[in-house]
Amino acid sequence: MRAVDRDTTALLALAGPRCEVRRIDLETDDGRQLGDDYDGIIVTNYLHRPLLPAIARALAPGGVLIYETFARGNERFGRPRNPDFLLRPGELLEAFTTLTVVAFEQGEVSVPRPAVIQRLAAVLGPMGLLPDAVDLRGSDRTQP
Repeated sequence: MRAVDRDTTALLALAGPRCEVRRIDLETDDGRQLGDDYDGIIVTNYLHRPLLPAIARALAPGGVLIYETFARGNERFGRPRNPDFLLRPGELLEAFTTLTVVAFEQGEVSVPRPAVIQRLAAVLGPMGLLPDAVDLRGSDRTQP
């Protein structure tokens, strides 16, 4: 497992012994530093459009992307308000056309606070590459 950010303080506090923590400034460093062959990538409350192609390329076959961030319309609820940090309608779908979309949502939410967001779950490759059941704690649910 690998976690990356420009400030690794919080990551180091949360990472376990099986997690490699790397300091990468995704906005100024070369996007190739992100690496590749990720089984999963999770992005929340973050948008740097030039990085979107590198995120898609970083997935291993069968790798899953979960992406959620703010969208246009959020400015009436608070930050971010700058359109540079707000997704256009359907923008995540457009950005990840090389992936198989499993789920997509856009619109207003009330929890954890009122906001306008987009959410996307996608996989690199056909859906058949996904396991039948995965226990996010690390063991296969199909086993007794």
